[in-house]
Amino acid sequence: MVKGLFLTLISGLIAATTWAQRSPVVNAADIRLQLRKLDTLGSVLYIAAHPDDENTRLLGYLAKEKLYRTGYLSLTRGDGGQNLVGDEQGELLGLIRTQELLAARRIDGAEQFFTRALDFGFSKNPTETFTIWDKEKILGDVVWMIRKFQPDVIVCRFPPDSRAGHGHHTASAMLAEEAFDAAADPKRFPEQLKVLKPWKAHRIMWNTFNWSGQVDNSAGNLFEMNVGTFNYLLGRGYGEIAAESRSQHKSQGFGVPASRGSSFEYFSPVKGDKPVHSLLDGVNTTWSRVPGGKPIGEMIDKVQAAYNIENPAASVPALLEIRKAIQALPEGYWRTQKLKETEDLIIACAALWMEAYSTTQVVVPGQRMEGSVQLLCNSNTNVTVDEISFDGKDTVFNKLQLEYNRLRTIPESVTLPASLPVSQPYWLQSPHPIGIYTIKDPMQVGYPENKPSLEAVIKLRINGEQLTVTRPVQYKFTDPVKGELYEPLVVAPPVVAMLNTNVFIFTQTQPQPVQVKLRAMGQKTKGTVRLQLPAGFTSQEAEQPYELSSKGDETVVTFHIAPQKVAGINRTDTLRVEVRGEGKLYTQSLHTIAYDHIPDINIFPEAFAKLVTVDLKYNGRKLGYIPGAGDMVAASLRQVGYEVTLLDEKEIMNGNLQQYDAIIAGVRAYNVNPRIKYWQPRLMEYVKNGGTYLVQYNVSSPLVTTDMGPYPFTLTRDRVTDETAAVTLLQPQSEIMHYPNNITDHDFDGWIQERGLYFTQMADPAYEKLFAMHDKGEEALQGSTLVAKYGKGRYVYTSLAFFRELPAGVPGAYRLFVNLISTKK
Repeated sequence: MVKGLFLTLISGLIAATTWAQRSPVVNAADIRLQLRKLDTLGSVLYIAAHPDDENTRLLGYLAKEKLYRTGYLSLTRGDGGQNLVGDEQGELLGLIRTQELLAARRIDGAEQFFTRALDFGFSKNPTETFTIWDKEKILGDVVWMIRKFQPDVIVCRFPPDSRAGHGHHTASAMLAEEAFDAAADPKRFPEQLKVLKPWKAHRIMWNTFNWSGQVDNSAGNLFEMNVGTFNYLLGRGYGEIAAESRSQHKSQGFGVPASRGSSFEYFSPVKGDKPVHSLLDGVNTTWSRVPGGKPIGEMIDKVQAAYNIENPAASVPALLEIRKAIQALPEGYWRTQKLKETEDLIIACAALWMEAYSTTQVVVPGQRMEGSVQLLCNSNTNVTVDEISFDGKDTVFNKLQLEYNRLRTIPESVTLPASLPVSQPYWLQSPHPIGIYTIKDPMQVGYPENKPSLEAVIKLRINGEQLTVTRPVQYKFTDPVKGELYEPLVVAPPVVAMLNTNVFIFTQTQPQPVQVKLRAMGQKTKGTVRLQLPAGFTSQEAEQPYELSSKGDETVVTFHIAPQKVAGINRTDTLRVEVRGEGKLYTQSLHTIAYDHIPDINIFPEAFAKLVTVDLKYNGRKLGYIPGAGDMVAASLRQVGYEVTLLDEKEIMNGNLQQYDAIIAGVRAYNVNPRIKYWQPRLMEYVKNGGTYLVQYNVSSPLVTTDMGPYPFTLTRDRVTDETAAVTLLQPQSEIMHYPNNITDHDFDGWIQERGLYFTQMADPAYEKLFAMHDKGEEALQGSTLVAKYGKGRYVYTSLAFFRELPAGVPGAYRLFVNLISTKK
């Protein structure tokens, strides 16, 4: 008889997979492979800068063929890149790429880790990188991970010089090499030694580039390894596994074909001797490396020899004996690692399935949660459930015996602790500067995501031996199209406030409505809401009441705010939302990221928006917009009063394009939209007849057509990464510099991340080049923006980063963009 169940709050973090840690699904071949891994004591840590930098084929080979513990330390979460699946940028894009990396690791078998470094966009050299990253803190994170992971060998993806091609890449190799020595030095980062110990890896290697498959190693300077082997137990080769793993980087458009057959990787020694036979030459990877461990290796050999692939449960008694032998060892790295592997194998061989659920995806601290635990034993192993606990409170069972193939469901209703923290990624819980996340608890550094907020702790006896299993409480539901789905449990505040936009643009002193949507995340609630405004802004409403009758209820309250002055002012301020209810103050918003290839991401950032006053004039109201790879430019233009219509095949090929004062192509439209090459003649006809067509940046390859304008030009990889780089106006007398706004140097103040990317070159003389700019120590680039008259109209190609500047509310970027699409009629 079950007398009650409670929920266990577990603080801290887990390693590579959180949302997917439901009951693992393994087959008999997986178990065979894991038995071999149990007999292998070796580890490799791969280090690079970004999501997608990792060599997935090598990671898969090391983790599943050589059976080493394998990890990938990505310095950043890819926050500064572009997004091919949506319009998320910055930290939000980093959240997507974190989950894409975790999906990749679930396929190739490696573990995923991060430092606190924030990807601030393309960097041309490590000098620039380290002016933005706090080198000592990032180095400390790399040292922390080396001491924690204790790799026998460290592998870098990049060399520590210009061959790396990106300042972050070069920096990752420099940090890895320095950390190789620092991790072994007790004088470096001594504060870490309260919980860790110095660690000296055997060697550090550079996994040299082999893009063409034609590396010349005739001199024998490189260690080479064939990673293109086939694994019968997996039914695939590592080129196939690598392709599936790499193709998880969907926000970067990195779907790749599978490769099959022999494929060599090459390694250049950085520090330590060059291996001859194996990457881990000189490293004892057997149980004899652990004092007293040799007999355990012999026990594992016997289990492997006796393994019955048609009855893995027959191995349970021997695995329980191995577990006892490992428990008898002194505390240590391999004892901890192999004890966990052994317990996972026992559960897999016993065919135990255990999961914990909530009936709703969102729960609120201090309120009730309905849930259940399900248990099933698919073998004849003797399994008794002694206790299930949630919240650390013991519950006594009358020895719940799990019968063969009988599903046991234990329902529960529980009041959650009021202290349960709201779901928020640990690296986003505090404000941070441009290049580095602020992490208050150093113990959290390295982990890819938060540990589940709620876990069920299940205490079992298998053949009389006690074993404890934890399972995250998840939300499981059935979609009528996709079937059974799992999503992470979300812990939310009782009420959230969502603004209808993140940026409010004021071009005049007339009041502008600001809508605040309030949503009850739990039980009914009521109170008041007000806006905290900066000096120079006023609201017609001081505060407004709200009342929400049940979970999920929403209501919208509207404030009317206005700046006291606009003329001659370009300024960015911030408004914040304060919600009071039940005697408490809540300031959180809710942001949900939902794509089919990753779990839903729900975060609770502060409810705020930028207030931007812009001295802006414009003519024309009606714009057409051709969506590209995902940006927020169309929404930004609506903010300043434009009517923006998204154009599709029917509208472009058969509609009246001349009704639009200007048509704009979204970022990378000529990379991702195969139809645009067929639309191009119609768009050029629109320009010829008097229209204005502005094309935003595209990458140089692949292009669906190179005929992007009325006259030829080509794209390069040139860019200006310094967002403060001086800009020279090459055509100061041009109408475009004065109508309808008078553009000056100050309009380039306050830009974020970069000036522009993938500049043009070899432009036809018919184009007018508007600007010159350059990064420090480089020659001036004049290919950021081209303008040409064509017939009666104007064609503009711009590589300037408007897709970042407009959503960020940069005043001068609005003024310049409006000039580019405005013509005197």
